[in-house]
Amino acid sequence: MVPLLYLGSLVVLFLLWIKVKGLDYVIVHQRWIFVCLFLLPLSVIFDVYYYARAWLIFKMCSAPKLHDQRVRDIQRQVRDWRKQGAKTYMCTGRPGWLTVSLRVGKYKKTHKNIMINMMDILEVDTKRQVVRVEPLANMGQVTALLNSIGWTLPVLPELDDLTVGGLVMGTGIESSSHIYGLFQHICVAYELVLADGSLVRCTEEENSDLFHAVPWSCGTLGFLVAAEIKIVPAKPWVKLHYEPVRGLENICKRFTEASANKRNTFVEGLQYSLDRAVIMTGTMTDHAEPDKINKIGLHFKPWFFKHVEGYLKRDCTGVEYIPLRHYYHRHTRSIFWELQSPLGFWMLCFPKDFVFVDSAGKSRQNQGLMII
Repeated sequence: MVPLLYLGSLVVLFLLWIKVKGLDYVIVHQRWIFVCLFLLPLSVIFDVYYYARAWLIFKMCSAPKLHDQRVRDIQRQVRDWRKQGAKTYMCTGRPGWLTVSLRVGKYKKTHKNIMINMMDILEVDTKRQVVRVEPLANMGQVTALLNSIGWTLPVLPELDDLTVGGLVMGTGIESSSHIYGLFQHICVAYELVLADGSLVRCTEEENSDLFHAVPWSCGTLGFLVAAEIKIVPAKPWVKLHYEPVRGLENICKRFTEASANKRNTFVEGLQYSLDRAVIMTGTMTDHAEPDKINKIGLHFKPWFFKHVEGYLKRDCTGVEYIPLRHYYHRHTRSIFWELQSPLGFWMLCFPKDFVFVDSAGKSRQNQGLMII
């Protein structure tokens, strides 16, 4: 009974403190409290629900049937907009807090919101070596499925919550882009609902002008409802070589040389000051040396950028074998290096990108701060 009273008193004092200081003050200046007490539990719950749902729908093969219904619903919404006189612009009805961005899109309040609840993987065709996905399927979801059956995307941007739609309509880049190009260059087909409500498929041969105009268009040409993306065979491990480099000219030279070597499946550089960096080169492999395995995605491991910095501080090279999916999402736990600012310590779990950046963006805007 006494512990409960003690806990209750702490909660009351905490709420009074928030009342006096203001919620914006707490979120901006004492963010670790907000992150640890609210964002972390919410992130875990969301992850469990999201991946369980995706797994069930794919295993039950219900995604294609649901997809057709969703496309018809989007077409109906667009045609209704036209019947009402098309008085405002259209935009997706996806709420701002679900996006991986610090920007709060005010246009959502004034434009016609078209609800696009399309977040499933529709088909994996290993004969054609393509995967067909809906626009809100994210990179974490795609790797979880493809890697489990021995396949992967040639270009797979690092953060779990980056969606196919965002990477197509915006852009996406990865440490394998020196070989395969940007995310748009591994896409072979797009399906869009246009402003007249029609459904159009475009490829290099069919509606090729639209196919080449879609990337970087930010949704101005139509609503993406599906994309076909190339897949390649995957191997379970990434052999990663770390090389500290000093001097800006040497950094540029070494990175250029590593990128020109097409035997390197992955090339990445992390720069810690004007003249201090670590260049990393990696290749996929079937086997790993047991004493050099590093499962960097485990919750108790240091954030990846901190781990890499260790080679710079020790001024030594190194080789590790990292599980493929751990490598792909090496920056997810720390959101690159953003989490060191509000938290400053490693966590047992980590907040979802969109929840974290949304709270950061709104709170700083309310405080009159600009994030560049």
